[in-house]
Amino acid sequence: MTTRVLTGITTSGTPHLGNYVGAVRPAVAASRAADTESFYFLADLHSLIKAQDPGRTQRSTLEIAATWLACGLEPDKVWFYRQSDVPEITELTWFLTCVAGKGILNRAHAYKAAVDKNNADGEDPDAGVSAGLFMYPVLMAADILIFNAHQVPVGRDQIQHIEMARDFGQRFNHVYGKEYFTLPEALIDDNVATLPGLDGRKMSKSYHNTIPLFAPRDELKKLVFSILTDSRGPGEPKDTEGSALFQLYQAFASPDETRVFAQKFADGIGWGDAKQQLFERIDAEIAPLREKYEALMAKPGDIEAILRDGARRLRERYATPLLAELRHAVGLRDLSQVPVVEAKVAPSKVALPAFKQYRDTDGRFYFKLADADGNVLIQSNGFDSPKDAGKLIGVLKQAEQADAMQTPAIVLQVPVDEALAALAALRAAEA
Repeated sequence: MTTRVLTGITTSGTPHLGNYVGAVRPAVAASRAADTESFYFLADLHSLIKAQDPGRTQRSTLEIAATWLACGLEPDKVWFYRQSDVPEITELTWFLTCVAGKGILNRAHAYKAAVDKNNADGEDPDAGVSAGLFMYPVLMAADILIFNAHQVPVGRDQIQHIEMARDFGQRFNHVYGKEYFTLPEALIDDNVATLPGLDGRKMSKSYHNTIPLFAPRDELKKLVFSILTDSRGPGEPKDTEGSALFQLYQAFASPDETRVFAQKFADGIGWGDAKQQLFERIDAEIAPLREKYEALMAKPGDIEAILRDGARRLRERYATPLLAELRHAVGLRDLSQVPVVEAKVAPSKVALPAFKQYRDTDGRFYFKLADADGNVLIQSNGFDSPKDAGKLIGVLKQAEQADAMQTPAIVLQVPVDEALAALAALRAAEA
């Protein structure tokens, strides 16, 4: 069976060496695996949550698309597209929003972090929190579910989002009675390298310590020579452990080259010589890619055409047919196709409402009272045991007055009189 693997690439900022080693290089290598259908998309809609600079958003999208193409991603062998070019994703986001539990979204890491910070600062809990930040997990779920991806490579901090995508997909499947969505799995690679930046901390735009991936050769050399080192001079043995310079070299060198470089550290190589060797090793790998990148950046129309073509083919193959099926599933249907029902003699046996007990994905026990057409009249909240749920069902079956329905354990989906009438019909049939 072919495994579908989906990777989202947020279009914010200029790619740096850490992005290349930790994400781009391994993902491009993985795209060539047999029995794998790979999806790579530029998450430009996601980027709008933090960035409201249109020009920067456009520029970053171009730079990141050119980076992936320059680094060897083959758009004729993988799906490479821009998120905003697939409008079915945003339509699916709304469908999932209508089944997503707010309680689950309240627990999303990014939202909770923002609320916690506001509370610590004495602010309103939701100060500065946009609906986009709150709904981010639903859009991410739509990105994944629309193509029924089996695996999504993520860091451990993103596992929660994959679990949410599973929850929303499962709820939709349950509500509409069919397995429309494959439930994805998080693909964790603990061996993915995390590069140090110029100051020794993790290379990150937020720390302003990055080395741009395609910096010109002279700028690359200048940045490499500015990497923080200790005061030990030539001839003094140097530690590879904790050395940002050594870790950077290791990320670009072969095991044999790394062993030789480690021995030079033990022999007391001078920092200037070590930085020169690091610069030459990085540039040897990056220079050919830089040349391709610059050629791609000089022809943005070609990149635009590649992205639009990828989205067009992907919509035809997967997105448009799936959304047509989902629209029908939720009832957004062609009215001219409504069947004409001829009047018939009422059957002698009247269909009755019925209670249904079940266990949901949260592990708790629920029940609902539905009429003969399946319309829910009463929906319970969760119980710790089926016995507790059954007790309340027994109480409700005897309810004759509205005040008997005033319990926080249930939620009326219809006016109380209609629910009481259904219960009365049930009692009459069971008498």
